[in-house]
Amino acid sequence: MKAEIISIGSEITSGQNLDTNAQWLSRRLAELGIPVGFHTTVADDLSDNLAIFRLASQRANLVISTGGLGPTQDDLTRDVLAEVAGVPLVYDPASFEHIQQMFAKRGRVMPERNRVQAYHPQGSEMVFNAVGTAPGIWMKIGDCYLAALPGVPSEMYLMFQNEIVPRLKQVGLGGGGVFVQRKINTFGWGESAVEEKFLDLPRRGHVPEVGITASDATISLRILARAENYEAVEKLIAPVELTIRQRLGSLVYGFEEEELQHAVVKLLNEKRQTLCTAESVTGGLIAHRITQVAGASEWFYGGVVTYTDAIKHQELGVPLNLLEQYGAVSQPVAEAMAQGALRKFRTDLAVATTGFAGPSGGTEENPVGTVYTAIATRETVASLRYSWFGNRQEIQSRAAKLALNLVRLKLLELPTPAGTNS
Repeated sequence: MKAEIISIGSEITSGQNLDTNAQWLSRRLAELGIPVGFHTTVADDLSDNLAIFRLASQRANLVISTGGLGPTQDDLTRDVLAEVAGVPLVYDPASFEHIQQMFAKRGRVMPERNRVQAYHPQGSEMVFNAVGTAPGIWMKIGDCYLAALPGVPSEMYLMFQNEIVPRLKQVGLGGGGVFVQRKINTFGWGESAVEEKFLDLPRRGHVPEVGITASDATISLRILARAENYEAVEKLIAPVELTIRQRLGSLVYGFEEEELQHAVVKLLNEKRQTLCTAESVTGGLIAHRITQVAGASEWFYGGVVTYTDAIKHQELGVPLNLLEQYGAVSQPVAEAMAQGALRKFRTDLAVATTGFAGPSGGTEENPVGTVYTAIATRETVASLRYSWFGNRQEIQSRAAKLALNLVRLKLLELPTPAGTNS
């Protein structure tokens, strides 16, 4: 059993829009025990679409496409499926009535062009779209089942869950086991350093399958397993997950889609600690990420962006002679910024960043990409220097992660107050 997902649209192949539909569908299919073997993206070109659908219907048992079902001339999916199947398009009065009703509910007159959305390949089923004007198509070509859905995510999500999943189960697809991915997120080491700890796990043929990916300095380990049910999958995944956590220790900060800010806010809550930020190179990015997490307001008091020497002195009390002697991008200044923020906000912890994000600037001692991050408590202050490769946005993002991770590690050192659930 193997599935293929086809994402249709020149706006995707041109890079104008990001394809999130394929990712979402892959996860939903995995939950049904259907592994996805191919992701294909194709522009709004008739001959290319014909070639892609012909190939997909030959190499996959299930094909799900998104896009190409609108009323305009570049919406080709109906015609493509009819030609691949060797059948004509036929008109469905019920679908047309629904399309008219959708326009009427919005107080709009339906353009005549929308009538084309009521056509589908002969022998196929129209898939009801409760929230849009584009019905989907369900059909079989040879040994392959095919579902064509709109590209609008909100419409596609609803149609897949309400209309396609029941059809998959009806024809015996899905329900034959589950396919689960467990993602473990780490920060602090590079990809090759992490892999050295697991040379025995990512080898070809290992069950469950283990892979390593890197994204913006976050290294994630993926455990993929398939079994007849969730209990059996968990028995495969659990010992591998335990091995990974034991070998990496505090490098592991979260799972699945958790980011460092989620780990930090969780620990602030567990340890009953308050935090503030003083940012130069990151320009408020640390504070922005923390405040994305629900519940952060109880523990995060605020932050300041001190982008110039004068503001570092004025807002944080960084001594001018320190700035003159060491420069703004230096360990003493980073530590002074953190201590100044601690005094200003009266929190338990303060984290500060300063550095050169580029593309210009930097010195022989501190080239572009150099970042100093400091953390201060009421008793101590500590800092570290790190050099990142990348463009300006990448350096700023990784510097923010470095600062968040410094806070996380400091919080791990602190005792958990009695009576706190951890």
